[in-house]
Amino acid sequence: MLKSYKYRVYPNEEQKILISKMFGCSRFVYNWGLDKKIKAYETDKTKLTCFDLANQLPELKKHNPWLKEASGQALQMSLRNLDNAFTAFFKKNSRFPKFKSKHSDRQSCQFPQYVKVDFEKNMIVFPKIGETQVIFDRQFDGKIKTTTLRKTLTNKYFVSVLVDDGLELPPKFPITEDLMVGIDVGIKHFATLSTGEKVENPKFLKKSQTRLGILQRKLSKKSKTSMNRKEIKLKVAIHHERIANQRSDFLHKLTHKLVCENQATMFVCEDLNVDGMLKNHCLAKSISDVSWSKFFELMNYKCEWAGKTFTRIGRFDPSSKICHVCGQINHNLQLKDREWTCESCQTHHDRDLNAAINIKKFGFIRSQGTEIESKQSPLERSVPEAGAMKEGSHTVNSV
Repeated sequence: MLKSYKYRVYPNEEQKILISKMFGCSRFVYNWGLDKKIKAYETDKTKLTCFDLANQLPELKKHNPWLKEASGQALQMSLRNLDNAFTAFFKKNSRFPKFKSKHSDRQSCQFPQYVKVDFEKNMIVFPKIGETQVIFDRQFDGKIKTTTLRKTLTNKYFVSVLVDDGLELPPKFPITEDLMVGIDVGIKHFATLSTGEKVENPKFLKKSQTRLGILQRKLSKKSKTSMNRKEIKLKVAIHHERIANQRSDFLHKLTHKLVCENQATMFVCEDLNVDGMLKNHCLAKSISDVSWSKFFELMNYKCEWAGKTFTRIGRFDPSSKICHVCGQINHNLQLKDREWTCESCQTHHDRDLNAAINIKKFGFIRSQGTEIESKQSPLERSVPEAGAMKEGSHTVNSV
């Protein structure tokens, strides 16, 4: 089982210069490889692999001797990452690879081998860089696969160590409806569980907006080449980093509580079209602040580690509009309606709680392998009274 461990690194001034050169060489090789692949395909439709490009590295070093200051392993990993970027593009999981800029906030390099960790001395040894001081908040056992060295906009250095501990993923728990939890994510409440529990949205960005706005106005008034601008830019980056750390801490604690401190063996969420929702300029900032995609990502791998199941229901299942008691669909439900009463059974619903219960039922029916017709919701098939009801077009569940 692969696990990643992240630590902060404290290089000295000489090592910072070497690390900066390592970043620059890795970026240069990546851009060189991307240019080669584009020109080769445009010329005679040739598809160069990372191995073809790696074989040309010795000749490239002859014309650019400064590349020898960087680790050869790091340069080869740049080409491998380029190859992975093209693979993801052809699988339609990402955009076409772009050339990297030295002004980007993502400065990093990778080492697949020859990295040693000493927990007793709080040291980690990188090729060409040597022993570097690290603060280990936890230790790991296993074989080191890859090591990634990064620098943030706040001039902090971090290392991510990917470790194979040799353990297998635990077997999945059996799926039962009693041990399932439906999760409806939103803006007013970050999450509403089918058990009735509601998690408040901390709104870290909104709470820091006043101070952040002051810093950004100061930054806009500074000359682009002045030292004052660099100082204010650093303060803005520190403020953004603090917000990101608060959000990450909240998501990790919440997902740990749901997965590890809960008897549920299966969690069900919606397959939201987050990119489409961000086009709504009235809600784009609030949607970005809650970071639903990160929440789903953490829930997915933490459930894998715990032997539990995490799944998503269909994007067009009317989880908010359908009554979880009788199956009646309220076609007139709007985003502003946070509570509504079913016309069929007169049940008064809290919009988010009703959606969470429906999400749970959708997930259970789909987990049983029930085939669902495209024009009929799974809850309508499961409720006899609703089977004869006519259903209109489904719409994306609103937050």
